[in-house]
Amino acid sequence: MSKKKKQQSVGMPQSSAGLMRFFQDETNGVKIPPEFALGAAVVLIVAVIAARIFFPIV
Repeated sequence: MSKKKKQQSVGMPQSSAGLMRFFQDETNGVKIPPEFALGAAVVLIVAVIAARIFFPIV
């Protein structure tokens, strides 16, 4: 009886194979560099500030 319990308790070793496959599936789509996203945010902030200065709300 004890031999059977030992055989059942042995499991598969854990690995990151599922995690690696998850990130490999995400390769499709538009790729933009982080510098572009940061630059776009700065341009948007400057545009909003300029609009508030040149077109004030009455």
